Amino acid sequence: VQLQASGGGLVQAGGSLRLHCAASASGVSFNTYTMGWFRQAPGEEREFVAAITWTARTYYIDSVKGRFTISRDNAKDTVDLEMNNLKPEDTAVYFCAAARDYGARRRNEYTYWGQGTEVTVSS
Repeated sequence: VQLQASGGGLVQAGGSLRLHCAASASGVSFNTYTMGWFRQAPGEEREFVAAITWTARTYYIDSVKGRFTISRDNAKDTVDLEMNNLKPEDTAVYFCAAARDYGARRRNEYTYWGQGTEVTVSS
C-alpha cells in the first residue's frame, strides 16, 4: 500500500496551497476508507487536521474550519486538501492517511500513512 503526498512548499501568510495524496495498493480499493490529513510541527505531536468519509462527510479541527477544504475522487483513489488563508501556525509536515473506520479522526484508527509533505508559512 502506498500513499503518495505532494503539494507542500513555502508560502507567505495569507497564501494558499493544495495538497494532493494518491493511494495505490494491489487488490485494495480505498472507496470504503476514510481518508485523512494529519500534520506534525517540529517538536509537536502529530495532530488530526481533516478527514473525509467515502460518503463525502467531512471533519475538520476548529483551527482550520473555513480555511481548509478536503475532497476526494473515489474513481482515482485520491484526496486533496485545499488550504487558504494560511497562517504561520499551519507550518508542519502534512501526512495523508487511510482508515477503515467511518469518520476516523484519531491517529491510531489510521492503518496506512503517506510519507509527508512539508508546508512552511512565513509571516
